[in-house]
Amino acid sequence: MKLATLKDGSRDGQLVVVSRDLATAHYATGIATRMQQLLDDWNFISPQLEDLYTTLNQGKARHAFAFEPRACMAPLPRAYQWADGSAYPSHVRRVLHARGAEVPAALLEVPLMYQGGSDDFLGACDDAVFADEAHGIDMESELAVVTGDVAMGATADAALEAVRLVLLANDWSLRTLVPAEVASGFGFLQSKPATAFAPVAVTPDELGPAWRGGRVHLKVATLHNGKRLGEVDGGPGMHFHFGQLIAHLARTRNVRAGAIVGSGTVSHDDESQGVSCLAELRALEMVREGRSIAVWMKAGDVVRIEVVDAAGQSVFGAIEQRVRLLGEPAAVAEGAAAAAGDDAAD
Repeated sequence: MKLATLKDGSRDGQLVVVSRDLATAHYATGIATRMQQLLDDWNFISPQLEDLYTTLNQGKARHAFAFEPRACMAPLPRAYQWADGSAYPSHVRRVLHARGAEVPAALLEVPLMYQGGSDDFLGACDDAVFADEAHGIDMESELAVVTGDVAMGATADAALEAVRLVLLANDWSLRTLVPAEVASGFGFLQSKPATAFAPVAVTPDELGPAWRGGRVHLKVATLHNGKRLGEVDGGPGMHFHFGQLIAHLARTRNVRAGAIVGSGTVSHDDESQGVSCLAELRALEMVREGRSIAVWMKAGDVVRIEVVDAAGQSVFGAIEQRVRLLGEPAAVAEGAAAAAGDDAAD
């Protein structure tokens, strides 16, 4: 099943069912109006939505309409919590090495995780607004899951059974603010602005054989101003699977339905697959060239993140966001993006 939330002027939007090919949608009105409502009563509501999903895919839904990603909020527009892991050791090693920081001794034994802001997620096509380019604006292409209720102390297997939906995310980072916050001992805060999510959330069964071992075995493609950064397989390089990440979160507390748990930046030791963020690119340049060449994102820059299945079909829809500075009119950013596109074409 594929689901999305349409903008309607409210904080939580309107829940819709989306066809498998992302061409059409149908309001879930009469079954559930909001995504959190579904998550709170999953066993009762999800079968009804599955029936609507089947009817929609058969072309028999009477009030179907064309699906428009730009009309979408994040699938779960605000969540009870957003806990982001860092399950790809290659990403951690590269970025810490570039910062001159030590790799945690327990990197492969205990998941790294921080608690991010969950009150202000961005839609897939919303501008990403930042206060200052000097903060080191960077994208991070990630996968994530939305959970049902998870009891404190749950095993990794039990936690994996609580996965309700799979998401694609852009976990924006402000790299020049990171070192001081990490050194404080309290971790990320201002360096982690609002996270964006692809327009469509999918149930794990929609991924077919690509969902195995608690991982998404599909390539995450990341483009910066139309130029390929990477097409990185989300499965092989993920050391801790989603069940282990959720269990880590639930070690000392209950996790309630509607919690989002992220994978961290998708990465792989195979450098030919490229990277999913500029920090990793700069780290690899440091190793190869002795210096970092890639610059952080500027106003008008555009990032596109997408996952395509074996049949060539977009799974979650694409994240396509433009960087805009606080106080800058959207039209200015659009003009800068067009210029950036022209430069890339040249």
